[in-house]
Amino acid sequence: MKFFDLMKEAANEVGLELTEVQYEQFIKYMRLLQEWNEKINLTAITEDEEVIKKHFIDCIKAFKSDAIKNARNIIDVGTGAGFPGLPIAIMNPNVEVTLLDSLNKRINYLNIVVRELGLKNVTTIHSRAEDGARKQELREKFDVATSRAVANMAVLSEFCMPYVRKGGYFVALKGPSIDEELKNAGNAIKTLGGELKGIIEVSIEETDLKHNIVEVEKIKPCPKTYPRKAGTITKKPL
Repeated sequence: MKFFDLMKEAANEVGLELTEVQYEQFIKYMRLLQEWNEKINLTAITEDEEVIKKHFIDCIKAFKSDAIKNARNIIDVGTGAGFPGLPIAIMNPNVEVTLLDSLNKRINYLNIVVRELGLKNVTTIHSRAEDGARKQELREKFDVATSRAVANMAVLSEFCMPYVRKGGYFVALKGPSIDEELKNAGNAIKTLGGELKGIIEVSIEETDLKHNIVEVEKIKPCPKTYPRKAGTITKKPL
């Protein structure tokens, strides 16, 4: 039960309680991730202990952000293998989580995980981030847009900010060195209606890993010209 104790400790640290049922969901999720990783490329991290620490615990630590903790609905943009959206949905059954990804085979995999885990609070959408943010039913409709390890902050802001309602938050899960990245993203954040609220440092149990959670508040609506067309965002960041 070493993994259970480790995850329980991580959950307690962010003010949450990990139940045995939730732990079993995580283990089932891990097995599906490992199985599907052999068919489609989902993650380079496949060993049990690594998955627990570098994926699951890392995502549970997202609850250090009050924006994540208090959200009624969250969109995970470019969710990939389901991080951080699925761990958030497991830990808080009361939050509605939308997983958005541009690759249909990843969405098929995520649908299987959601079904196998019996998660009633998760919706999946097959779409590029730029296209989804132009849909009326998604644009500025979420308390929180989150993303993990998808792109640098300037690019990521344009992918995520259009989904966030005024007063909501864009919460990015980033690596250890973000000062330069944030400096370069200042214009993008401001242009898209955001304001940097804070950076929360995160450490992962039994590792030397130090990560950062970046919180950006949406203080005014996003101009209609954003997000720009696919390709332009990454080639010419704001």
